[in-house]
Amino acid sequence: MSNTENNNPMTAEEVLKLKTIKAKSAEKSANLKLIDKDPEMEMIDGRSFPKGMKSVGITREEKSGDQEITETDYFYPTHADFEYQPKLEPRKDRKPKFIERETFLTLEGAKTIFGPDQRKVFNSTAYPWRCVGRVESPLGIASGIMIGPRHLLTCSHIIDWKPNNQTGWLKFTPMYYNGSAPYGTAWGIQTYYKHKVAGPTIDGTEVQFDYVVVVLDRPIGNSTGWLGAKSYSDSWDGQASFTHAGYPADLTGTQRPTYQTGIALDGDFWSADDNESINHQADIWPGQSGGPFWAYWNGAPYAVATQSAHNPSINFASGGSDLVGLVIRARNEYP
Repeated sequence: MSNTENNNPMTAEEVLKLKTIKAKSAEKSANLKLIDKDPEMEMIDGRSFPKGMKSVGITREEKSGDQEITETDYFYPTHADFEYQPKLEPRKDRKPKFIERETFLTLEGAKTIFGPDQRKVFNSTAYPWRCVGRVESPLGIASGIMIGPRHLLTCSHIIDWKPNNQTGWLKFTPMYYNGSAPYGTAWGIQTYYKHKVAGPTIDGTEVQFDYVVVVLDRPIGNSTGWLGAKSYSDSWDGQASFTHAGYPADLTGTQRPTYQTGIALDGDFWSADDNESINHQADIWPGQSGGPFWAYWNGAPYAVATQSAHNPSINFASGGSDLVGLVIRARNEYP
């Protein structure tokens, strides 16, 4: 596993040549669900709600981890297949688009799909696709990825920020598909952040910091596995090596995940390397926010950014070395 920041990711063509790795053992049913349990509840105005989280803010000047470390480890559970191309949903399960997107796209400022839509709906319990999941909070639906044994990487703007370092509840369901939860669900207990990003609009500063690491109430990653995290390098700009996955509202009503490969990223020159606004023209729709952008190094997957925002001409992701530092901090304090 290389620790060199400028080591280029594998090209899309190189990844296509990689062969599926078959599971070495059967996946035990006890590992799948991790025994679903109800979240802790709290009373608000006479009504019962899932309990919220605590949050830990790392100031922009404060470094959140060892800045000499530019990546964290990945974990491939050998009870799962390792597939570089996921299984698409069966033809019999395919459904019409959830909303009539073409009508909406005629509105000024709404364009988030550039050219033919490249997203494909998948349903795969192979690694690393099983690490992708659906995020729910009081603010709506987003996407995320397992980045440690009990650590979720998603966007900051799905967090329901409250006073006194408190937040609303957050629920994560890896490989959620039309209501199914093959690995159960987990609830957030603590959020690590660099900046409290709150929608519906995201400004030029916020787009540099639109990521959080949420500590979950159980080590669901021991079953799903997790991706590594890696600092984005501007030397990768223009290389169509990246994959994105998430739960779009237009194609699937956030009920089924989609993915796209061969994406080129472009780290913005005015952003600091530790917190970068990253431009791209991947096909994005609300619901995919927080979904990861990852590539492969020596066949291993590393996330470099999360989906953040869009405008009529470009889409934006958030990454940089402080994303890695945030993962390190959360994993050190909540192993």
